[in-house]
Amino acid sequence: MSKSIEELKSLTTQIRRDIIRMVHAVNSGHPGGSLGCTEYFTALYGKVMNYSLPFTMEGKNEDLFFLSNGHISPVFYSTLARFGFFPVDELRTFRKLDSRLQGHPTTHEGLPGVRIASGSLGQGLSVAVGAALGKKMDGDKGLVFSLHGDGELQEGQIWEALMFAAHHKVDNLISTIDCNNRQIDGDVDDVMSLGDLHAKLEAFGWTVLNEKNGNDLEAVIAILEKAKTETGNGKPIAIILNTEMGFGIDYMMGTHAWHGKAPNDEQLALGIKQLYLEAPADY
Repeated sequence: MSKSIEELKSLTTQIRRDIIRMVHAVNSGHPGGSLGCTEYFTALYGKVMNYSLPFTMEGKNEDLFFLSNGHISPVFYSTLARFGFFPVDELRTFRKLDSRLQGHPTTHEGLPGVRIASGSLGQGLSVAVGAALGKKMDGDKGLVFSLHGDGELQEGQIWEALMFAAHHKVDNLISTIDCNNRQIDGDVDDVMSLGDLHAKLEAFGWTVLNEKNGNDLEAVIAILEKAKTETGNGKPIAIILNTEMGFGIDYMMGTHAWHGKAPNDEQLALGIKQLYLEAPADY
């Protein structure tokens, strides 16, 4: 059943509650980028992407999603659970022994919704391009979506894949870059600046869209829907999505410190208070 915008906005808050509770429980994980990408995941699974349940690995005649920056697995797992891929209660097993919810997504546990192992940065775009080409060869009208971190674009394999996708006119691919200008060692601009990313992507032969309000759910839905209208025109589509790492929790915003750090008990309580829901559905 399709959810209203207000229901989806409430769901973004619930997903954020899940994220910080998951990483707190095991004192491990990556909350910052997960919190920043919550609107993207909610928009994708709640309004934009065409998918079917129960999950099948092949995904024939439906849209596919590939998470390249796999360290933000908490937001991915929470989204999948909240949209019915597996029971919400399983979120409590995050990063525990014998869990299907590993720190970085893997496929050998058979977790519904996960099609590739990811976390070794730079590889996801190549996989997404291959899947999109496969759909074109099969006459499958489904689209392929992928998500990447801006720091991840410092990896050379990304740029090979960008060239390949444009050369082969992979125009059923929509790749989003989460531009929060933070990575584990500091600001992206300080570690290795990407320069004029829009101009670079265009020079590589991609159609490029920009959204400055990546933590505005309606704006994210709109830019993803616009990207869909650009498919089939002979070029792959890139979305530069500006987000804030740690969005929703004030002490996690404006810094790279929470890239891979879990909150303590006091910080968790403060975060949960800021992520207020009248009737939370915590697992």
